[in-house]
Amino acid sequence: MQRFRWWQTFGRNLFHLRLSNPDGYQALYAVDIRHWGNQGSGEVKADLYRDGRRYAESKLPAAFPLKEGGIVEVAMSGFGLKRCHYITANGAEHQLIPDPRSAEGRRARLDREHPSLSRGIGFLSATFLVIGLLLLLLQIAGPISEVPPLAERFGTFESPVQLPLWLNIALGLGAVLGSMERALRLRCSWLDSAGN
Repeated sequence: MQRFRWWQTFGRNLFHLRLSNPDGYQALYAVDIRHWGNQGSGEVKADLYRDGRRYAESKLPAAFPLKEGGIVEVAMSGFGLKRCHYITANGAEHQLIPDPRSAEGRRARLDREHPSLSRGIGFLSATFLVIGLLLLLLQIAGPISEVPPLAERFGTFESPVQLPLWLNIALGLGAVLGSMERALRLRCSWLDSAGN
């Protein structure tokens, strides 16, 4: 398996998991996802490595059964990785540890070393998503209300918020950046898809 390089920050995810066998041997698993690996088919694939050797490969979403028991689940969202968890045989879930050189690893280090700043960034990203969702709802309500049967029954709706184009674009970009920041922490909800 190749080491993570700084120029792969935006196109690769690398997560690790250390598991012990009953005989005491510790196996090191790694999940390697290259976003732009297969441009032709549009499929994103994940490779599972065990002790540095390729153990399995699958297109996403993936569920890899492990020799020690349990499975590793991997899934993508439109903004990055949304799931990379180890699920034990009894159903307990554990998120895999991001490589320290990856974007997810750097975000996790920021969370450990500066928790207040990390919470502030998380709050700001969620705020931008909520604003993006509200703007989207206001913008689609007008055209939908002009459909003749709806207009006759309920009347038409005119948005009370008229933003200049530059502000609309800036808030839209803020919502996209908020979704990307949440993807770095493997946080994904309906809000991430709806706010963009």
